[in-house]
Amino acid sequence: MGVQLGDIVTKQKVELEQLRGRVIAIDAMNSLYQFLSIIRQRDGELLRDSKGRITSHLSGLFYRTANFVEAGVRPVYVFDGEPPRLKQRTVEQRRAVRAEAAEEWAKALKEGRVEEARKFAQRAGRVNEQMIRQAQTLLGHMGLPWVQAPGEGEAQAAHLIQRGDAWAAASQDFDSLLFGAPMLVRNLAITGRRKLPGKDVYIMVSPEVIELKVVLEELGVTQEQLVDIGILIGTDYNEGVKGIGPKKALELVKKQGSIKEIVRTELEEKFEVDPLEVREIFLKPNVTAEYEVKWGESDPEGIKRFLCDVHDFSESRVQTGIDRLTKGREKRGQPSLEKWFG
Repeated sequence: MGVQLGDIVTKQKVELEQLRGRVIAIDAMNSLYQFLSIIRQRDGELLRDSKGRITSHLSGLFYRTANFVEAGVRPVYVFDGEPPRLKQRTVEQRRAVRAEAAEEWAKALKEGRVEEARKFAQRAGRVNEQMIRQAQTLLGHMGLPWVQAPGEGEAQAAHLIQRGDAWAAASQDFDSLLFGAPMLVRNLAITGRRKLPGKDVYIMVSPEVIELKVVLEELGVTQEQLVDIGILIGTDYNEGVKGIGPKKALELVKKQGSIKEIVRTELEEKFEVDPLEVREIFLKPNVTAEYEVKWGESDPEGIKRFLCDVHDFSESRVQTGIDRLTKGREKRGQPSLEKWFG
């Protein structure tokens, strides 16, 4: 879901090559869910090894990350911890959606509606603890760092950037900005030629860089007020106010100054939860400084044992991924985006 600020923030298009040398903090859970959604067979079934174990997430993680490294991007994956109490509603809603999609998937397959079945299947994926451990094991073999957040992964990613351990967060939504990430990169994982959903039309998608400092200056708001705008629109922790989009939210915040004043003067009893509690989640997130972002050498034999011997991946395809990792490490150099952070 995430906070949708797209209509009021300035986005700067860049080429993937311009991100060479930059450390990008990536929401690991979001990535795994993406892989479970898109890496499926024609009937919607996930990829599995000879023992019936799901491998779609490992395939996506390995090949996409190898592409990042080949392009010179230095990814660090951040895994979610315990979500805030107010996120329980969102978590339950997502579970319900997945359960309903799984039922519709089975029904469509039984009735021979294969194309529809795949669409339902894409919404039915569930990440479990075993998948998370497998992903972390694979990243270890690839010599790439990962960080375990105590709370929200996007909050921890923002903390990494604030401490200088990463340059930007990668996400399709704007939550990272509300958590205080100085830099956000969108479209990192979907760069290239893409087909529009439901249409026989293709477009080129490029990465977009959004700088928090620029957003605040152009909107004429503080970090706290940006969070208030998000609360009015709706977040993972509250539903927002019906009829209020980004532009109206910006207008209200600039007029009244804060969510507290807006509630007092214009929107009393419009929120199902305390908006000030939501505010605290973003402004005082549960993060840790107990982590290490360190790159090691990839272990080609370890990768092959894990993917090929244990999970039946094609050795030739895995070798191609390993070659990309090697190529990327060889051309690792200074960052290309000298405009940002010097």
